[in-house]
Amino acid sequence: MGFGIWGLGFGIWGWDLGFLDRLRDGLSRTTQQIVDRFEEIVQRADRPEAQAKAIDVDTIEALEELLLSADVGVAATGRIVTAVRDRARRGESLRELVKAEIRNIFDAVDSSPAPSNGHQPHVTLIVGVNGTGKTTTIGKLANLLKASGKRPLVCAADTFRAAAVEQLEIWAKRADVDIVRAQEGSDPAAVVFDAIQSGKTKGRDPILVDTAGRLHTRVNLMNELEKIRRVAGRAAEGAPHEVLLVLDATVGQNGLAQAREFTNVAGVTGIVLTKLDGTAKGGIAVAIAHDLKLPIRYVGVGEGIDDLIPFSAREYVDALFQQKW
Repeated sequence: MGFGIWGLGFGIWGWDLGFLDRLRDGLSRTTQQIVDRFEEIVQRADRPEAQAKAIDVDTIEALEELLLSADVGVAATGRIVTAVRDRARRGESLRELVKAEIRNIFDAVDSSPAPSNGHQPHVTLIVGVNGTGKTTTIGKLANLLKASGKRPLVCAADTFRAAAVEQLEIWAKRADVDIVRAQEGSDPAAVVFDAIQSGKTKGRDPILVDTAGRLHTRVNLMNELEKIRRVAGRAAEGAPHEVLLVLDATVGQNGLAQAREFTNVAGVTGIVLTKLDGTAKGGIAVAIAHDLKLPIRYVGVGEGIDDLIPFSAREYVDALFQQKW
């Protein structure tokens, strides 16, 4: 079973750590914070004398506090706690009840790859506010796609900052992929059009478009993003075929407000959650699935070019609530 766009699966992982180990490594700060507390809650709820009756109020409150501390979010936490309280029966493990309900939250989200309907090249817009790791994510994604046999092309449509283009060129060189850029101040939509035409001519597919980091409250910049979408659609039928929003995991719940704004304007189809290794609040992935109903395509678990991995909800849940042996 493949995870992420373009049918990426576990088969490309020929590195030192397996996928689950890499994800566990990235979630280590979160698990370090919650695993001991979760073990205490589970042991108290699962002891024989406790299983004979409903889960007590103290256990429910402790579970609720734990989930909120991991940034699972108020709404998702409420759903999990309610489900656990309603479904708890003699002999059922609290651990498995919690994991099952979180899996249900992810299962309710359509995580299938965005269809390209056979059109080539496959055009993906990468959007997000400044500081989320958007440009570096594009370089890592290009590297990942190339490793899977694709021939990606990077488009530097952030023409507002010369430094952004220079940074993307560095990452494109690291990934050894082509890049299309223009002079500072050029029309971003025109650069996207040229990149798509270049991709068709050179047989490059997919095309990854870096857009300017936009504050979600800046209406004029969001309008520019709408223009890019329109022009991309004229250059390639059905484009953009995927719109990935890069969110910084360390920002937590504030990122959900950004996501809602971008979804309204840009038609976001998936999330890239960066800096997961830099936060103890990795539960934000659950909040994204519950509140936004958007699939998480990839997660960033480090600063290296290989530190972007496809997201798997099942492995994520196992890593988040791994049993302490």
